[in-house]
Amino acid sequence: MGIIVWLSSELMFFAGLFAMYFTHRSVAGQAVWSEAAEALNVPFAAINTLILMTSSITCQFGVWKAEKLIARRDGSLLNVRRWGMTEWYMLTFILGAIFVSLQIFEYAELVSHGVTISSGSYGSVFYITTGFHAIHVAGGLVAFLLIIGRSRLTKRFGHQEASTAVVTSYYWHFVDVIWIALFFIIYILK
Repeated sequence: MGIIVWLSSELMFFAGLFAMYFTHRSVAGQAVWSEAAEALNVPFAAINTLILMTSSITCQFGVWKAEKLIARRDGSLLNVRRWGMTEWYMLTFILGAIFVSLQIFEYAELVSHGVTISSGSYGSVFYITTGFHAIHVAGGLVAFLLIIGRSRLTKRFGHQEASTAVVTSYYWHFVDVIWIALFFIIYILK
């Protein structure tokens, strides 16, 4: 129940960020906003979005293994069918880390095109919304490391460990859904 309440508060936080985005967009004027938005690399962001969405799929595979109380693989690393929660969560972690790394690369590209947090309303709103999302993704990555470490240290992977893994997946799926909304609003609607 606690995670549902917490995610609800996070939803309100991001709702405020979306409200900020639309308010600045309506006040800034179409010409100024469109000019700054032209610097966005939509195909690059779409690939990054696909990476994050794939991480949600791998996370769910990990949840299914956790629900079956299968913490670790019982076969070859190349035999994906025999993977446990740990392997799926490691893959999720890797994909999430790639997403954040590519987000940082995109920031560097935008700065080289003159879109900075202080360059105007668009830059401020863009970096605040996507930056807070990236911080949330980084928090999820830390949670995955804690879950993986805990499953490695425990002698018996039980329902308590599985519940923690499942709750972590709620957060990860939430962060992914928020990014899909951000991607649509920032990159598609421009």
